[in-house]
Amino acid sequence: MNTGHNHHQGDFHTDDIQDAEFQDAEIIDEIHEQEAPKSHHQATAQDSLDVEIEDETKDELPEIIIKKNPEQKSEEKQTEKSNNNQSNNSSEADEAISILEAELHKEKDKFTRLFAEFENYKRRTAKERLELLTSAGQDVILSMLPVLDDFDRALVEISKSEDENLLRGVELIHSKFLNTLRSKGLEQIQVDTGDLFDSDIHEAITQTTAPTEDLRGKVLDVVEKGYKLGDKIIRYPKVVVGQ
Repeated sequence: MNTGHNHHQGDFHTDDIQDAEFQDAEIIDEIHEQEAPKSHHQATAQDSLDVEIEDETKDELPEIIIKKNPEQKSEEKQTEKSNNNQSNNSSEADEAISILEAELHKEKDKFTRLFAEFENYKRRTAKERLELLTSAGQDVILSMLPVLDDFDRALVEISKSEDENLLRGVELIHSKFLNTLRSKGLEQIQVDTGDLFDSDIHEAITQTTAPTEDLRGKVLDVVEKGYKLGDKIIRYPKVVVGQ
C-alpha cells in the first residue's frame, strides 16, 4: 500500500513541477511581450529624438550661414567699394593727366608763338637800326645832291678847256666829295641810254618819238642822276622815254 501511495505521490509531484514550469514559461512570455512594445516604443522615441536633433541641426545651419553671410557680404561690399574707389581714382587720375597735358600743350603753343614774335621783333628792330644808321643823314645827303650835280656839270665843261691843272683839281675835289657821300651809304643808280624803262626805279619826265623802232619804251636820255641810300631810293633818276 505504501508503495502504491508513494508512486502516486511521486506522479503528483512530477505533474506539479511541469505545471509550475509551464506557468513560469507563460509568465516569461508575457514579460517579453510587455518588454517588446516598450522596446519598440523606446526605439520609436529614439528615432523621433534623432529626427528632432537632425531637424534642430538643420535649423541651426541656416542660422550659422546667416551669421556668416553678412560678414561675407560686408567683405564683398568692401571689396566692391575698394574696386570702385580704385576705378574712380584711376578715372580722376586720367582726367587730371588729360587736363595737365592740354594745359602743357597750350602753354607750349603760347611759348612758341611768343618766341616767334620775339625773333621777328629782333629782326625787325635790327633792320630798323641798320636803316636808321644808314639813313641818319638822309636829309643832309639829299641837300648835298644838287651840289654833286653841279660838280658833274662843271667837270663836263672844264674837260672842254685846255686847262688840265684846273680839270685835275676839280676832279680831285669831286672824287673826294663823292667818296665821302659813298662812305655814308650813298650809291648811284646806274642808268644808261637804251635801258628798258622801269617805273619802279625810273622817273619819266617826258616822252619823245624814238629815233628807231628798237628804242621804243626805252631810256633815250638821263636828265638827272638817281641815288639810293642803302636799299632805299632817295632820288629817282629822271629820264626821257622813247615812244
